[in-house]
Order: sequence, then C-alpha cells, then structure tokens
Amino acid sequence: MSQWFECKVKYDRMMENGVLKTVSEPYLVDAFSFTEAEARITDKMQPHISGEFNVDAVKRVNLSDIFYNEAGDRWYKVKTNFITIDEKTAVEKHTASYQLVQASDFKGALATFLEGMHDTMADFEIASITETPLMDVFPADLSETREEREARQKAQNKG
Repeated sequence: MSQWFECKVKYDRMMENGVLKTVSEPYLVDAFSFTEAEARITDKMQPHISGEFNVDAVKRVNLSDIFYNEAGDRWYKVKTNFITIDEKTAVEKHTASYQLVQASDFKGALATFLEGMHDTMADFEIASITETPLMDVFPADLSETREEREARQKAQNKG
C-alpha cells in the first residue's frame, strides 16, 4: 500500500518579466518514511531547478487511490463517501475516502474518476471535487529495490 507525502519545495524562479521570485510549490511523493520522501523529492527536483532549493515541509497525505490521465495538467482531490448499512440498526453509515485525479479541467476530473470507479461494487457518493495546488506526483519506482536505491543515493552524495 502506498504512503503519500506532500513535500513543499522552496526555490528562486525566474518570472516571465525577468524578476527572480522565491516560490514554494507542493509535490506528492510515494515513500516509506518522511526521510525517504525528502530524499526522493530532492532527487526528483535536482535536474529541474538551477541553484539552491529547500524542502520546507513534508506531511503525510491520506489518499486511497490515484487516477492518472496523461492528458491532464492539474490534480483534483475527490472526497468520496462510501455508503454502508449497519445490519443491526439499519442505519446508513458514510465513510469518507480521498482520491487524487489527474485532469485538465473539472469535467475531465469527474469523467476520469467515474471511469476509475466503474468496477467498484460499493455504493458511494461524491462529496466534493477540488483542484489542488500540486505541481506533480511521483509514484514509487517499484523496479528498484531499497538496497539499490540506498546505494544510488550514497553514490550521489559522494559525487
């Protein structure tokens, strides 16, 4: 099961008008721990940012699923209430769950979410869909073992 961490990266960006501005951007990383999340986001961001940057914050994010759509350039958070009925009291119970959807607009997010949930047997209702400020999502590279990842990180730190 994936553990997702939101990492805020702070760096100086050259704006279109030529002014250097300090920005803080959130990214989502799949990692085992806070330490690994910081190491992974540092590894992912180094080739894309010239100059210094800091990982300002790392926090755990509760997500049950992510639905990718390569045509999308934004990330939407969907709050879903799964509906169950207590057999003893016959009372409806709503259990909140959160999913992340990649899409280019709200309608695309809804369509991608519904397509991803079409095989779901449980009853659910969509409580909300909101656009997030996430810049990108980095899932775990499952082809690399933990030992290989640690060896690669040690080699990078030496050079």
